[in-house]
Amino acid sequence: MNQYLVHFSLVIAISLLLSACEKPSAEVNLYSARKEVLIRPLLEQFTQDTGITVNVISSKADALLKRIESEGINSPADVLLTTDAGRLFRAKSAGVFTPIASDVIESNVPKQYRDSENYWTGLSVRVRPIMVTEEGKKFNLSRYEDLSNPELSGQICIRSSSNIYNQSLVSSLLAASPTEEVETWAKGLVGNMARSPQGGDRDQIRAAAAGQCSIVVANTYYLASMISNEDKSDDFSAGSAMTVIWPNQVEGRGAHVNISGAGVVKSAPNKDNAVKLIEFLSSDKAQEIYANVNFEYPVKADIPLHPVLQKWGEFNADPLNVDYLGEKNADAVKLMDRAGWK
Repeated sequence: MNQYLVHFSLVIAISLLLSACEKPSAEVNLYSARKEVLIRPLLEQFTQDTGITVNVISSKADALLKRIESEGINSPADVLLTTDAGRLFRAKSAGVFTPIASDVIESNVPKQYRDSENYWTGLSVRVRPIMVTEEGKKFNLSRYEDLSNPELSGQICIRSSSNIYNQSLVSSLLAASPTEEVETWAKGLVGNMARSPQGGDRDQIRAAAAGQCSIVVANTYYLASMISNEDKSDDFSAGSAMTVIWPNQVEGRGAHVNISGAGVVKSAPNKDNAVKLIEFLSSDKAQEIYANVNFEYPVKADIPLHPVLQKWGEFNADPLNVDYLGEKNADAVKLMDRAGWK
C-alpha cells in the first residue's frame, strides 16, 4: 500500500513540475504613455484577433523611459508606446529600443513617420496649428512666422519651453530657416505672449475663450476632445469659440506635424508578440479606432477621419521626416532659452 502511495505522490509531483514548466499563455507587456482608457479598445481588438493578452503599465512618458532604463535587462517591458518623435528619439539614444524588421510596418507607415534605422515607428499623427478666437481673425495669420509680428503684442497663449510639443515645433522651424532667423522669431513670439506660459494645451484654449488672449498654438486633438464633450459645457463653449488655421499652406512647407509611436524594447521577453502588436497598431482596423477614439490623424492617408476632424478640412503637412525633430531637440531647447521662452 505504501508503494502505491509513493508512486501516486511521484505522479502528482511530476505533473506539477511539468505544469510549472509549460509555456505561459501568449502575452505582451506594454509600457504606455497613452492613457489606458484611450487605447483599451485597440488592445481588446488585438487580443480578440490574435489571442495575445496585453498587460499594460501606464504612466508619464519620461517616467516610463526612466523606469525601463532602471530595470535594465530585467525589464518586463516589450513595447514602449509614447508621444512625440522627440521622446522616441531619446529612447533610441538611451539604447532602450532594438530595430524592428517588419515589411508590414514599412508598408503601412510612410517613411517620414518612421525612424531612419527602424528603431521606432509612428502610429498616429498630431498636428499643431494656430487657433484663433473671433478677435484673433483680424490679424489674418497664415504662417507660424507671423506669430512674431509686433502687432500681436499681448495676443498669444502658448505652453512653456519645457513642453516637448513646442520644442519639436521649434525643431521643425530650424529645419526650414537659419538659426538666427528662428531665434529672432522666438524672441518676437515671447514678446507677444499674453501671459507667462502655464498649463497645458486645453488651458491655452480656455484662456483664449476667457478673453486673456486671441491666438493659441495647440495640438488639434485637445480642441477636438473639448468640442466633442458637450457634457462638459465650459470646455465645449471654449473649444467652440476657436477657429483652426492651417499654417504655411500657400507656397510653404505645410503645418507642423508630430507623432505618437512605439518601439520594441531591447530586452523584451516577448519580442515576436511585441512586433505583432505594433504591426496591428499600424493596420487599417487599428488606425480607424485610433482616429475615432483619440481624435488624432491616422498615419495612413486612406483611413476615414473623425467627423470633427473632417469639418476642419484638408491641409498640407510638413513633409519633414520626424526623425529630425529629435535630432534638433537640444538645439531647439537652447534657442528657446536664449529667447527668454520660459
